[in-house]
Amino acid sequence: MVPLVMNMFFCRVGKEVMMRFLFLTILLWNGCGQRSDTVVSIVLHPTKPHIVYVATNEAVYKTWDDGQTWAPMQGELKRTRVLSLAIDPQLPANIFAGTMGDGTYKSPDGGKRWLPSNAGLHKGTISSVVNHIVFNPVRTQTLYAATTTGIFKSQDGGHQWTEQMRGMTEINFVVSLAIDPQRPNLLYAGTSGGVYRSRNGAGRWEKVTTGMVPPDTKMASMALGINSLVIHPVKTDTVYAGTTKGLFQTVDQGEHWKRIGKRLEDAYISGIQVDPTNPQILYVATSEGVQKSLDGGETWTLMNIGLKTMSIRTIQLDQHHPRTLYIGTNGSGLYRSVNGGETWTHLPLSTAVKNG
Repeated sequence: MVPLVMNMFFCRVGKEVMMRFLFLTILLWNGCGQRSDTVVSIVLHPTKPHIVYVATNEAVYKTWDDGQTWAPMQGELKRTRVLSLAIDPQLPANIFAGTMGDGTYKSPDGGKRWLPSNAGLHKGTISSVVNHIVFNPVRTQTLYAATTTGIFKSQDGGHQWTEQMRGMTEINFVVSLAIDPQRPNLLYAGTSGGVYRSRNGAGRWEKVTTGMVPPDTKMASMALGINSLVIHPVKTDTVYAGTTKGLFQTVDQGEHWKRIGKRLEDAYISGIQVDPTNPQILYVATSEGVQKSLDGGETWTLMNIGLKTMSIRTIQLDQHHPRTLYIGTNGSGLYRSVNGGETWTHLPLSTAVKNG
């Protein structure tokens, strides 16, 4: 069911835009099968990769033992639905959860307790649906949230949020964010109408869609949904954008984009991961399963052995062991590969045990 905030949005923008908007968000919000079988977000502990957090349509789960057992970490989250998770890279006990219509929640103790962290996130009477959260990698008290009512920034660890939409005159709906690890004031925002860039920590945004969205496109604010943005781990001027119509790449900080991927064409891409030890190796999550490239995204191979569901919601690579990947599916739960996607093993969350 589309939440009330989106019904209000649809009434304002009209039927044609509504249909295009639904197409953009269908994989973000609607799962197949049981609520616990739809995995919407996965994050790994930055220094202890055997600790993994997973959000489903019903709860947040945590494992301490590489997925052998899982514990529900709900607390205050029992009353809301989580769409995104983020972990503080410097203080990994701090976990943030972005929700559907209830802003963000923060856990200061690795998921045991969840405290509302919403001050400033509400826009009038409309509550923010939080699609993505990213930390400043240098100063992690600063973080950003991509929401259905725009981009918000906190400089005090999530206690207070302020809207950061200067320059985004056409856009409200923001799906994804990426922050340059070498220049943390440089950010990219994936929206319902292409990519925007900020060079000053979200103080001002500029549209950077050359080669991605034709300049004369009607309804430019809904022209192309950007589901995922990933920055090259070494050559950070290079950015990949997974969209509702294929994969794009820029090598000049978004000034120019080109479509890449001979197999991908107009595929719906929900996630991207880049191998940090060999950035020529890329993985993308699509509605047809996982695809892998060994040549920087030019050619792709399907990697679906062991999967029961081809519709992939999210993908996460272990930065310490880059041949290990996790995927969340629409309908058959969580999977892991320890051989670079050659084969996948199901990790049932039904093994969950109660643990504070």
